[in-house]
Amino acid sequence: MYDRYPCPDCGEPNGHEPQCTHSTASRADVEKAYIDIISRLMVSPAPGDELRDTADSEWSDLHDDAFAELLSAGLVEMDGDGVFELVPLDEAQDPVDPQYDPLATIFKHGSVPGAHDNAIFALVAWYEARGLSWHETKERVIDWLHETGAWERGGFKENSPEEVLAKKKHVYEGPGNGDRYGWKNKAKEAKRVIDRHSSSIESSRPERMQSD
Repeated sequence: MYDRYPCPDCGEPNGHEPQCTHSTASRADVEKAYIDIISRLMVSPAPGDELRDTADSEWSDLHDDAFAELLSAGLVEMDGDGVFELVPLDEAQDPVDPQYDPLATIFKHGSVPGAHDNAIFALVAWYEARGLSWHETKERVIDWLHETGAWERGGFKENSPEEVLAKKKHVYEGPGNGDRYGWKNKAKEAKRVIDRHSSSIESSRPERMQSD
């Protein structure tokens, strides 16, 4: 599962964003909400109403959001009868990868010219904060550059993805990924460029001719 359970609203693994709906919940509260759900489903699959009845304490909005996060991350799934079960870890989506915007858009769609520097900065800082080694971080970002088509889109001064990442090692070795380091602002700016690029492509497509 997760190395550190993220807040199901703001996605922070340590603390909360200022506008988070669960800003008063402690780290222990967040972890307990996840563990209440996971520990019950480890015993056997269960329908939603039974799952809510087996929480160690009163089921809360935090439980609801933690449950939604587990579903969104592919760690819990529902069968055709409305029964929920844990997904085997070897089949589950990697929880290290970002699940929340602005990074989720960057991770899913890849970068575009004009967003590369901010996007790669943000991804490197993200992986560093989640405890990945520099080697693991570098390999994940290089794979991402190829798999999303970001490298093929061009716009890089460097001759290879490896060279791009070599120039971003200072981000990994920097003072951390808190607000003072600015990675969240860089991720937001990269997402704006990616969204604008996607919108321009969509608007440039010719309208499908109506059949007579």
